[in-house]
Amino acid sequence: MNPPDGAPRPPTYPSQLESMVLPKQRASPASSLASLPYRTSNPSLHKLFESTASLSGSRASSGTATPTASVVPGSVFSPGSRQNGTGTPVALPPGVSDEHRILIQRAFVPHVAVLADAETEQFIRGKGLEGGLLQLLRPFGESVPGKVTIRDSVGAGRSYDDFGVRFVGANDGLGLPLSAGRNSGLRVSTETSRDGGRVSSSSIRPRRVGGDVAQIEELVDRHLQYSEFNAHDPMPDYFDQREASAPSDSSSSPFYTLFLKRLLSGLPLVPHETFAHPVASVIAVSSQSPDPIEELRSLYSRQTTGDLRLPPWVENQYLRYYVLVDDEETGDIAKSKQTFDAMKRHFGLHCHLLRLKRQQCIPSDDDSVRLPTCEWMSASEELAEIQKRETTDDITDPTPYLPDSDVTAIKTFIRELVAQSIIPNMERHTAQWNEQVLSRRRGMAGRFMSISKRWTPFGGGRSSSSSASSNSNYDSNQGFYRNDAPEALMRKLADYSFMLRDYKLALSTYDVLRSDFNNDKAWRHYAGAVEMAALSALMPTDRLPSKTRVDSIDTWIEAASYNYTNRQQMNTPYYALRSLACSVELLRLRGGSAADDGARWSSRILELGLVGPVGSALFTERASACYVVRSGIGSMRLGSRRRKAALWSVRAAESWYRLDKALQAEKCLDTALRLYGSQADAGEVVKGLPFPEMQAFIDELRQQILGLRLANRGFDDEQNENDVEDSLVVEEATETLDTNPRIHRKSLIGAAPPLMDVGPLSPTLERGEEIKKDDQFE
Repeated sequence: MNPPDGAPRPPTYPSQLESMVLPKQRASPASSLASLPYRTSNPSLHKLFESTASLSGSRASSGTATPTASVVPGSVFSPGSRQNGTGTPVALPPGVSDEHRILIQRAFVPHVAVLADAETEQFIRGKGLEGGLLQLLRPFGESVPGKVTIRDSVGAGRSYDDFGVRFVGANDGLGLPLSAGRNSGLRVSTETSRDGGRVSSSSIRPRRVGGDVAQIEELVDRHLQYSEFNAHDPMPDYFDQREASAPSDSSSSPFYTLFLKRLLSGLPLVPHETFAHPVASVIAVSSQSPDPIEELRSLYSRQTTGDLRLPPWVENQYLRYYVLVDDEETGDIAKSKQTFDAMKRHFGLHCHLLRLKRQQCIPSDDDSVRLPTCEWMSASEELAEIQKRETTDDITDPTPYLPDSDVTAIKTFIRELVAQSIIPNMERHTAQWNEQVLSRRRGMAGRFMSISKRWTPFGGGRSSSSSASSNSNYDSNQGFYRNDAPEALMRKLADYSFMLRDYKLALSTYDVLRSDFNNDKAWRHYAGAVEMAALSALMPTDRLPSKTRVDSIDTWIEAASYNYTNRQQMNTPYYALRSLACSVELLRLRGGSAADDGARWSSRILELGLVGPVGSALFTERASACYVVRSGIGSMRLGSRRRKAALWSVRAAESWYRLDKALQAEKCLDTALRLYGSQADAGEVVKGLPFPEMQAFIDELRQQILGLRLANRGFDDEQNENDVEDSLVVEEATETLDTNPRIHRKSLIGAAPPLMDVGPLSPTLERGEEIKKDDQFE
């Protein structure tokens, strides 16, 4: 509507587009974001990348893509560790976090199968959980509320506040993980396809079973790509400026932590180890069922003799825990209690009455609580969830909400299940197998039986091999031991001890098993035994003699990697990667010569080709981190490995550059320059690197990384120099207002840090000249 005559008219402002001078852009990965499924405005999608994007997007004064602060914040998929990565046990080197040791400790936990009737599943789905009872219980079981007390083999009790269990489906975990070629990189499953060297997530089918290294690489690559395209310089309020924390050389990248966590998530159900074998099963029925007792018996029969029976190498006589699910709003509590009493008379004391509300809760409710997201989900599940949120039109968080009373009831149920049923049952079986099976094999009679199995009849000769195969409990045709064989019981004893954190008993049991498996030529079982023997020896934080580590642990790690990768008809590189990756982290924590061994095993992963391009860059970083831990002795730092650490960091920067990950490459290059600069004496100003060739290589790599970062932002190499100079003038005028201008870089070009700590890259290379060399960026 036009204003009346004589009325004042509003002032006319120039169009925003007319007042802005945008730089010329060309086709680049960043400029084609509109065609990619990444939606930066989708808050639901951002939560999936929060564990890595929150760190890699905030660049500290050194210009690093992922700050080296040791505190890693949590997210919906990768919550922070219980100690926030800052806990340093007394036996470990000062300043070295045991975050990854705790991660390994929490990865090997008891598995509990979940089975419910149709009425219970329908009741839970009505609350907004499409996964039924398993989706409801799974996130709460990963951290049992309160402290859990566990008694070891000598009766000493220790309390833990980070103990958890894994709730799995009744038929989950079957099948070996996908294998990869030894020297040909990663092979992709027939269920997935490659598009330009990248696994297409459109063909990913969510499976709760892990072990697919290709999908782990794809997941970490998605996090890296999101970080590259959505990273920005921090711009806090002027009055809220904070000094950047000093970088720590020993901290780890959140992308590597994500890689290691997904590597240990969703352990497959296999014959040569029992970690994924269920120690208990939750059988749930609804109080609305016509005959709950008979329904419980029917579900039990399905697991023992029906369609849900596990393979013959899995013990089916494990603990059953019976749950009666009652509707708190419309159910008859008197009738439910009568049914619950009948359950205890028929099935014993391992029963529970779980009362839940039927109504579906929404975020606006007063007592609504967001359902926690599973931390230990497989890479396939997380990729499927990312794809789902990328393609949906709804930007709201699809995570369901529960009433606070339901959350309290579920936590009470899980604590009662774990503290009063699962742990006492595992302790009882451990004591029984230790007394009846393992103790007999340790004595002279057990040793004599082992020798007689191998060499009967005495005098050996041609008949020794045939007699050994006839006396062995190992079925070489099918590749497993019967679940009641002594070797299978001892393997369960060792795995139970490891899950209950009794590493001394676990080590002694694995040590007995490895000789038996070697005699039976059960190579996959032998590789699993020596792998876990090495981890059992490294998990405690007590000091370990160097001779024991060299003579025993290094030999076990070598035997595990060799048997997993080189034995005929047994190419399982997933387990070789798992054993080597865990050994790298546990050796690195001990410092000294053990850290050198960790770097050596990290390089072995690269030599064997167990990982793809992303994994190669990550483990190259870990080799550098292992060498950093060994800081040296005295003021001269005798025995330090700073130069080796810097070299591996430069190699990691070059690997990230080849993968078009400019921010990660810049972070590694800054770390290398800081390590090279730390070789100088106190008070000495470093003018450059020791050799001109090194300086020229670093200068060239720095310019290439800077050019890649500008290309990822969409800047053209033929951009007008006047526009660049104008942007620099604006930047310099803004920086004069900042107390610490290096923290508040506003332009992408200014984000390349001047190396004030270790000297300039070149004495004659000024910042203005660096910008004008656009023809060298590409």
